[in-house]
Amino acid sequence: MSDKRMSMSRKYHLKSLMLQVAKDLLDAEVTEKKEEREKYMEESCPPLVLPHTKEELQELCRELHAKIDVIDEERYVLEHKVNMVVNEVKDLNIKIVDLRGKFKKPPLKKVRMSADAMLQALLGSKHKVSMDLRANLKQVKKEVKEEELRDVGDWRKNIEDKAGMGGRKKMFESEA
Repeated sequence: MSDKRMSMSRKYHLKSLMLQVAKDLLDAEVTEKKEEREKYMEESCPPLVLPHTKEELQELCRELHAKIDVIDEERYVLEHKVNMVVNEVKDLNIKIVDLRGKFKKPPLKKVRMSADAMLQALLGSKHKVSMDLRANLKQVKKEVKEEELRDVGDWRKNIEDKAGMGGRKKMFESEA
């Protein structure tokens, strides 16, 4: 199947068909939401009938105020829940940042372990043979360089010697 390729016209045709289907689905979803909204409005908000007398009008106002109070309570409760969730998300984000900052992975350090200790750790009590690899090594004496071990002297004297333009010149001359 990978050897055969689709022609460009075939690809374009399939792409246009997919876009058309997606457009139809989106249109259907929009009309469905619109119908659902209209249905909800019909159920929860009956058509307004204005009364002719003053008492009926006052009764209608009382009913509307009661409904507004109920809706405001629901809105307040939902708003409170949303604020709680937002604050919880903020707290969790702060905890995540704190955890990232506090616990940096340390660089791995070289562990000095003898061959015997390594075999003991790997094999446990089965390890009986001792391997002394350092016994066969040749010992070399280190020579102490006298140039490095020179007398530094008083540091204030060095500062006074290098002070001024002449001191800088002395620094450059001594390096060269």
